[in-house]
Amino acid sequence: MISEQLQAQASLYVLGALTPDEQSAFESQLREDGELCDLFFKLQRTAGLVAKSVPPATIPPQLKTKIFERIAAAKEVPSAPVAAALTGLRFHEAASESGWKALPLPGAFIKLLSFEKERGYAVLLGKIGAGVQYPAHVNAGPEDFYILSGELVVGNRRLVAGDFHHADKGSHHEVNYSEHGCTLLAVLTADDPLVMFAMD
Repeated sequence: MISEQLQAQASLYVLGALTPDEQSAFESQLREDGELCDLFFKLQRTAGLVAKSVPPATIPPQLKTKIFERIAAAKEVPSAPVAAALTGLRFHEAASESGWKALPLPGAFIKLLSFEKERGYAVLLGKIGAGVQYPAHVNAGPEDFYILSGELVVGNRRLVAGDFHHADKGSHHEVNYSEHGCTLLAVLTADDPLVMFAMD
């Protein structure tokens, strides 16, 4: 008795609708199962009869040209809803080296990703080279940062990729340093001195 799944696979095989791996697996079963082989030939004959019973259709020669013209036009100019949806979007590609600004501390860089003045915050990337020490400081405003790569030692805590840190306004940071370098994503208040420096 052939299972419903095999019957379905046989039908899809006849129609050429299986993936290469599925075709290969079905052909192996076909070689080993005589009953399945009989079903396959019946399905193949039926598909051939159906194909012969459908009258041939003549496609107008200009149809192909029209289709390709529409495809080309769609690629050149996005439709109004798509164009409207793209308004106001910005993207940053990971491989991009543009936009980094060197801090007065050698080996330390920041990049402004987003500045939301009305909502009072900014999003930046920070990058610290291997062996760089960021001096002790008092946080001008609250800050959040997430380590993207590398490691950063904050006080007596070693943060690695995937770790998150929050500091309240007025909190004190000891010297921060990285042995091997790190990149982090920071959310700061819009009036933070680092944000002002990034925008200058």
